[in-house]
Amino acid sequence: MAALRAAIRCAEGRRRPATPGHFLDSFQKAGKTAGVTHPQDLGQLLRDADLRVTRPRVAVLHAVHAYPHARTEAIISAVRRELPDVSHQAVYDSLHTLTEVGLVRRIQPAGSVARYESRVGDNHHHVVCRSCGEIADVDCAVGDAPCLDLSNDHGFSIDEAEVVYWGLCPGCSTTPSS
Repeated sequence: MAALRAAIRCAEGRRRPATPGHFLDSFQKAGKTAGVTHPQDLGQLLRDADLRVTRPRVAVLHAVHAYPHARTEAIISAVRRELPDVSHQAVYDSLHTLTEVGLVRRIQPAGSVARYESRVGDNHHHVVCRSCGEIADVDCAVGDAPCLDLSNDHGFSIDEAEVVYWGLCPGCSTTPSS
């Protein structure tokens, strides 16, 4: 925990990292931030998005990277382990801002609360367990974005497809019914 706090202080600009975040160029070119987990790197992501680096934003980004497809409550709990006094509103505001600038993706499968993930910009899809609600990423169905050909696009210029596959996860499909 002390290492994370020190890294957050570093990300906030109190101390500069020993090496610049050159990793960011490759992530921005790929449109992904999923492999970024160090708070110093998260601070650089915020700066490159023209956002102020704050402890709540770094902690929220860290939580989203650590817990893919997490509900807001889980993110709040994770952030509070590092910043016990952070308010619900600060986490909600951070999630909104991070989603707005494209550092975080908000998903909401039918019948579920909003969830957040750090895999952004690649038009991937999701598979959801009907029983326990587990969510996993699924790469693009076929070919380039938007992945699927429409029978009628109604004149729209399509640039993204959102597909959710439903079924039972391995744990639930092997559980005997009572």
